[in-house]
Amino acid sequence: MVNPCGLMKLVKPVSVTLVAGRDLSQLKTLPKPTVPPLKRTCKLYLSFLETFLQPEELNHTKKLVEEFLIPGGVGETLQKGLERRACNTENWITDAYLKYECLKRKPLVILLNFAILCTRKDIRDKQGQIRFHVCMFCSGTLPVEYMRGKPLCMKQYEQVFSSCRIPGAKTDFLLFDKSSNPPKNITVVHNGQFFLLDIYNSDGTLLTVDQLCVQLERICNSSLQTNVDPVGILTTQRRDVWSKSYISLMQDETNKESLSAIESSILTLCLDGPMSPVSDERMCRKAAFFQMLHGGGSQWYSGNRWFDKGLQVIIGEDGHRGINCGHTVADGTVFMAICDHAVETPNVIQTPSDPLPMPQKLHFNITPEIKQDIEEAKQHLDTVVQNVDVEITVFDHFGKNAIKARKMSPDAFVQMAIQLAYYRVYQQCCVTVEPASLRTFRLGRLAVIRPTSSASVAFVKAFDDPNKQDIAEHLIGLMCQASEKNIPEPDTGCLTCNTLDQPGTYDVSYSIMDSHIDCRVSSIEASNTCKEKDPARLSRALEDALLDMMTLLEETPRVKP
Repeated sequence: MVNPCGLMKLVKPVSVTLVAGRDLSQLKTLPKPTVPPLKRTCKLYLSFLETFLQPEELNHTKKLVEEFLIPGGVGETLQKGLERRACNTENWITDAYLKYECLKRKPLVILLNFAILCTRKDIRDKQGQIRFHVCMFCSGTLPVEYMRGKPLCMKQYEQVFSSCRIPGAKTDFLLFDKSSNPPKNITVVHNGQFFLLDIYNSDGTLLTVDQLCVQLERICNSSLQTNVDPVGILTTQRRDVWSKSYISLMQDETNKESLSAIESSILTLCLDGPMSPVSDERMCRKAAFFQMLHGGGSQWYSGNRWFDKGLQVIIGEDGHRGINCGHTVADGTVFMAICDHAVETPNVIQTPSDPLPMPQKLHFNITPEIKQDIEEAKQHLDTVVQNVDVEITVFDHFGKNAIKARKMSPDAFVQMAIQLAYYRVYQQCCVTVEPASLRTFRLGRLAVIRPTSSASVAFVKAFDDPNKQDIAEHLIGLMCQASEKNIPEPDTGCLTCNTLDQPGTYDVSYSIMDSHIDCRVSSIEASNTCKEKDPARLSRALEDALLDMMTLLEETPRVKP
């Protein structure tokens, strides 16, 4: 299924995945985030709300904020408590963020986990899959990352491996390996059946390429049956529902041992069969992305997963490959960096040194109640999957270089294009939310940028207005506004429009490259008005908006700030 040489480097134990002593020793040198003044936060909040609230609603909200800020009132009490917490924790933002994330009862699949699709490889048969290169592995010499000369916190890389999210009735909890002797095995799942594969010899050396090939072939040959109960599909359920099944499974000692083995393993390697052949490249790309995101549904490979794991590496028999990422344990930039450090390792012939024990199959005793839970999970997942749509495009007219040449922030430019595109499609302004990294702080995760402002609303309304002949001043104002942000510009963005009777919720992810922009527009929640949610239409509108904005810049005389 994979070229084991690459796989072995991917699954190095946590203790050597990072540069010894360099990445995590600098943790204490990073600053701790402070709690901002309460009045400033409330002022910014009202400024954001005034872009879309009606006057009566805004006035009512202002009164509530005034009451909240009364000396000795609720706001002051909460602020003091938060300041005390900030003094006693490494990062009060991350602490609150993780608690909030673990409280979410939505399924991880689609709504919380995300997927990264890698370049497809030419694989013609099962043997080719077994010998296939896994080109995604985290180098043992991963250096400390910097942003504008400042070191970034590397703790998230440690948390990706040997991590798992354990379901609970009201809140989940995160399992990280903190032992001095980290795990030396991975979980391999094929045809919905789980195996524990030790990737080390008895002398502590990694398995050779040939040894790993032997082990993976053994796993495939031991799991040819396709009609087993797919226990993994239980991880696609709502967290409260899955927690009940989890408790039932844990009553059996065999199940308990199997669950523990999966949860503590370095990662899960998912070996899929082929997807249905599609001649159209666009549809093929979409199907491959869905394979990484949710497995395709209960009739395909959704049961060939364990969505609670921090990292799942997915290899299809037809060459599709990617990863499914647990957003709770790490942020998108970290998982993308893991892919960026991927190296294609030559298929070196090595001589096996030890006789190999048979990989351990993980067994589950399925009661009638659990069997019913599995069937309900299948039905629930298939309903959700049917209401997910995505449009993946490459905007190749220009990229980062052309935007910077006009003295503008590439990210601000794309964000404004998103708002303009949405306004053109729905004739109303959208509420946007964009993540930005806080890794310049100790244990930093994400901050939220709210690009929608009174200036951006005026911009999108004026852009196509025939009565507005010259809006260069608006663009210059937006450029200055973007330069005043003290938050580093992210490489990807997220757009959500799920409040104030918005027509639907979209996720817009993009990577701004030097000469092109990779873009993915998806609708991620079921709706009774699916006809109003059209990722393809919004994607086309985004392309037009990017072109029209660049045309405007080219036709407008440059003005010195």
